[in-house]
Amino acid sequence: MSNDSLNNSRRDFVKNSTLIAGGLMAAPFISRANFFSGSNDEIKIVLVGCGGRGTGAAMQALMSKQNVKLVAMADAFRDNLDNCLKSLIEEAKNDGKGLEKKIDVPEERKFTGFDAYKKAIALADVVILTTPPGFRPIHFEEAILQNKHVFMEKPVATDPAGIQKVLATALIAKQKKLNVVVGLQRHYQNSYRELYKRKETIGDITSAQAWWNNDGVWVRPRRAGQTEMEYQMRNWYYFNWLCGDHITEQHIHNIDVINWFKGGHPVKAQGMGGRQVRKGKENGEIFDHHYVEFHYADGSILNSQCRHIPGTSSKVDELLVGTKGKIFCGAAKIVDLKGNPLYQYDLKSENNPYQTEHDELFAAIAKGEYKFSDAENGAASTMTSILGRLATYSGQIIDWDKAINSGIDIHPKLYAWDATPPVVPDADGYYPIAVPGVTKYV
Repeated sequence: MSNDSLNNSRRDFVKNSTLIAGGLMAAPFISRANFFSGSNDEIKIVLVGCGGRGTGAAMQALMSKQNVKLVAMADAFRDNLDNCLKSLIEEAKNDGKGLEKKIDVPEERKFTGFDAYKKAIALADVVILTTPPGFRPIHFEEAILQNKHVFMEKPVATDPAGIQKVLATALIAKQKKLNVVVGLQRHYQNSYRELYKRKETIGDITSAQAWWNNDGVWVRPRRAGQTEMEYQMRNWYYFNWLCGDHITEQHIHNIDVINWFKGGHPVKAQGMGGRQVRKGKENGEIFDHHYVEFHYADGSILNSQCRHIPGTSSKVDELLVGTKGKIFCGAAKIVDLKGNPLYQYDLKSENNPYQTEHDELFAAIAKGEYKFSDAENGAASTMTSILGRLATYSGQIIDWDKAINSGIDIHPKLYAWDATPPVVPDADGYYPIAVPGVTKYV
């Protein structure tokens, strides 16, 4: 194919998102790019989501060279907030650069509960969104409606309905010229940027492979007295409305690289997956392995695999194969079809992309520049991962257009500690698991 059909695919994705937004397109043009609520051009940041990634993202924002100050924090749980703030202060002091002076979060600016995000966002110039991804669409929407610049972690949703909301909000962000960076950090990694500049070296990309295989992640056991909602929120990785399964929460990074280099998203997917070893009550409803064939409009195929099984080989990487050569992303090299070297990035010069994404975002905001609009790309790659999950759960070929327009919404009707989550355990404490060939979607 040409890359034309893939570029058309990306344009169609954006065009369709315009239709989704409907009346939202009439939103007023507002930009905060040239002023801040603080003094001396101080950029006020708030953190929404105070887990491990939130702590890291907030620290990276503080370490940017700009005049930033953390002024408010929000989380569903007070202990998460307190632990995060303690860690930030300790790390800031240990850094020895006076970063602790950039942290000013008194008691009255600590917000907890399901509506905490609205109160924190109101105090910001820039919002950092790092809750479990199921909340990303509503938090992103609120931030943009309140005219804030945004850094939000990936993935940006866990179902097609959430993708639609993110796309609609992204259009408003563009109208208002609000910078939005999504934490798909390989876009900010020097080696990947250099490989991308040279992708034409390998000709037309005909196939690709992507891996996120490792032992898995943490488990948080049920505690006495927890409601079902609190338990699932604490052990969020194992429930799709919160996490999206690990094909979405983690493997999105690798999938995103392929979409980036291809210049578009797949048009359909089919695959297989299941629960081979992760079968406990504490493992909720997600699979422990997925293998997906993603088919692009030009006939090329991404073979994608992710696995969370202890004791198995670990690999997190991407490979692109073209008509003239191959790109080995992890090794940061390009070779011809006979294996002869064409390019090698000096990995000793590699940057910290997690820091770079914040450095570049805050530099643009400080200069009053509108430079970043990552939300649509984040939505496309998130939807690709969701497409894969729908394919592995159902065992069917899933069409992109049908899936994204399906209206599938796996979220609670009410966010409250005593509300019933979308899935609940049976009498023995086990959650319902998708069964390929039985589970239906679109």
